[in-house]
Amino acid sequence: MKTRVGLIAIVLVMVACLSGVGGAVLGITYYSQIMPTAEPQTVLVQSTDPSNETMQVIDVSNTGIESDITRAVEQVGPAVVTVVGTISGQADIFGRTSSAQSSGSGVVISREGYVLTNNHVVENAQQITVILNDGTEFPADVINTDIFADLAVLDTHAELPVAATLGNSDNLKPGQTVIAIGSPLGDFRNTVTAGVISATNRSLDIGNGYQMEGLIQTDAAINQGNSGGPLINIAGEVIGINTLVVRGSGTTSAVAEGLGFAVPSNTAFVISSQIIEKGYFARPYLGVSTQSVTPAINYRYNLGTDYGEYVMEVGSGSPAANGGIQPGDIITQIGDLEIGEDMPFVNILFSYSPGDTVTVVFVREGTFMQTTIQLGEITLN
Repeated sequence: MKTRVGLIAIVLVMVACLSGVGGAVLGITYYSQIMPTAEPQTVLVQSTDPSNETMQVIDVSNTGIESDITRAVEQVGPAVVTVVGTISGQADIFGRTSSAQSSGSGVVISREGYVLTNNHVVENAQQITVILNDGTEFPADVINTDIFADLAVLDTHAELPVAATLGNSDNLKPGQTVIAIGSPLGDFRNTVTAGVISATNRSLDIGNGYQMEGLIQTDAAINQGNSGGPLINIAGEVIGINTLVVRGSGTTSAVAEGLGFAVPSNTAFVISSQIIEKGYFARPYLGVSTQSVTPAINYRYNLGTDYGEYVMEVGSGSPAANGGIQPGDIITQIGDLEIGEDMPFVNILFSYSPGDTVTVVFVREGTFMQTTIQLGEITLN
C-alpha cells in the first residue's frame, strides 16, 4: 500500500512539473500573440526537472512600446545645439592677449538658420560657433539680445536640417512632465534630464532693480552649460528656455537642489520674432534716471511715500520731459500699477509697450500729482 501511495505521489509531482513548464510556454506564446511584435529576444528558461541541466531557448517578442519621453527627445533632440563663444582677454605685459571660451546650449527655431539661446551665453563673445548634435559646426552672429529676458537670437546663415516647435507656455500646470536638453559643462552634448513643472509664474531678482517674472520652475536637472537649451513637454514642444538654477539663498547657508528656471516659450516667441523681423526687441522708454525709495529712506528723509523712484535726471526731449517730470519728483505709479516691494519700477514700465499712453503719478514737494505720457522706444542690449 505504501509503495502504491509513493508511486502516485511521484506521478503527481512529475505532472505538476510538466504542467509548470507547459504553462510557461503557453503563457509566453499567448504573450507574444497579444503584444506588438518587434525584434525577437531569446529568453533562457531552465527546466524544472532537477535531472535536466539543459537550458531551453525560446523566441519571444518585446513590447516595442516607446515612452513619451523618448519620443519627445527624438523629436526635439536634433534641433538642440551647443553654443561656444570666444571671449578675448586683456593684454599682458608683453602685449599678448589670451582668450577664454564660454559655452551653453541653444535650440534651432527656424530652418533658415536662427538659433535661440540665453543672452549671458553669448555676452561679450567676439566669435560664436554653433555645434549641431551630429557635430556639424557653423559660425554664427548675434542678431540682437534682450538682457532683461536673458534671450539672444543667433543667425548661422545656413539652412539647418530641423527646427523645434514652440508650444504654448500659458497652458502649463505644476506636476506636468518636462524634459531639459542641453550641453552641461560644454562637453556632454544633448544630455537629457527629466522632471516636472514645480511651479509657474515665479519671479527672481536679477539685480538692477529688476525681477525676471513669469518664470517656469522645474526640478529637471539644469547645470552649467544647459543655459539656453530647451525645456520641452512630452508632446515634443519647447515650452521654455532654460536660463538659471538657484543653489542657495543669501539669508541661509542651506544648499538647495532641483531649483531650475526657464523663460516661458510665449515670452521667447514674442522677443525672438521681433528680433528676427526688425533686428531688435524694443522696450518702452520713459527717459529718467532714478533711485529707488524704500520705507527706511522715506523715514529718514520724510519723502511722503514708502515706495517709488526718485528722479535724479530727466533726458532732454524724452517722454518724461515732455510730460513735465522734473528732477526731485518721486514716481509712485504708472497706469494702474503702483511701485512696491514686490513690484519694481522697471517691471511696471516693461509691462507696457512703446507708444502706449499712460498716466504717471508722482510726488512733488509732498504733493501727489499726475501727468499723461506717451512712452517711447528703446533697445537694450
